[in-house]
Amino acid sequence: MKNKIFNFLFTLFILSTFSFCSPSSAEYIKNRGRIHGTYYLVTYQQPQGEDLQNKIESRMREFEQSLSTFEPNSVISRINKNDASVLTDHYFETMYKMAQQVSEKTDGAFDITVAPLVNAWGFGFGNRSRKDTPDVEAMLQYTGYEKIRLENHRLIKDDSRIMLDASAIAKGYSSDIVAQLLEENGCKNYMVEIGGEVRCKGVNPKGEKWKIGINKPVDDATNTQSEIEAVVAISNVGLATSGNYRQFYYRGDKKYSHTIDPRTGYPVNHSLLSATVIAPTCMQADAYATAFMVLGKDKALEVCGSVPDMECFLIYADDKGNNQIVYTKGFEKYLLKIK
Repeated sequence: MKNKIFNFLFTLFILSTFSFCSPSSAEYIKNRGRIHGTYYLVTYQQPQGEDLQNKIESRMREFEQSLSTFEPNSVISRINKNDASVLTDHYFETMYKMAQQVSEKTDGAFDITVAPLVNAWGFGFGNRSRKDTPDVEAMLQYTGYEKIRLENHRLIKDDSRIMLDASAIAKGYSSDIVAQLLEENGCKNYMVEIGGEVRCKGVNPKGEKWKIGINKPVDDATNTQSEIEAVVAISNVGLATSGNYRQFYYRGDKKYSHTIDPRTGYPVNHSLLSATVIAPTCMQADAYATAFMVLGKDKALEVCGSVPDMECFLIYADDKGNNQIVYTKGFEKYLLKIK
């Protein structure tokens, strides 16, 4: 499971060309900055020309107080510390419902209780050493999405050692939250991108669908190399990409990726390099993109085909080590070009 809160991972290039040819009289406004340990870019057309950046950042900080494991007094942090007084809020409960749904659909390939394993492998919010192999079998005793439940705004754990990590769903959800704020303020044309996770509606400043680039999966722990594999045109959907090419480390000659299979407790090791998902919400796209990186190419395609209104684009390595692509039939309508 990937740690997503304090790493700017798998960022999609926003390729729309901004011009002064707005589809209506109001100019498009661009806000950018840092949040959730990464960067955000929000482009929108507000009918009265109001700059909403303060409202946007306030809403995102409010969101962090629910789901950020790096905020010591957030709802999720207090749950992890077994604070008996903490009550779950709307943000947490919405995330939990989607997380459990994806966990069930993917037979546990997505699991928010994976925090102890992610931390133990040196990718989470803990400060664990990457020198030693963790005691996976011991930790599997207190991980598993079926070992938690919500009752009367409280998270009930079967084992007090259970810890949660919502990082594989939170950035996508945060993009949805900002989109909701924009709509509350009259915006019908917008694009929200937080750490590469996108939610958009309407059209860009040229009156066209929003054009988004999907990165080639090139090993780059520095986050400085970016090449485009394909370009899509989207509107009224969420898009998220997950991959193993930005966060990893080597121990000897062996590469350890940040994507942990919650079912085995070990980093995944298969041919799938990146998964891009388009879904009705960015939260859904974010969670399934993570799950697909755990499932691998064939199972990811199978699961994606069984979920209504969801499509995926996968990049994998063939037997000779060359990158190949495959995507669901419904993804074709979004594709502008493939490099």
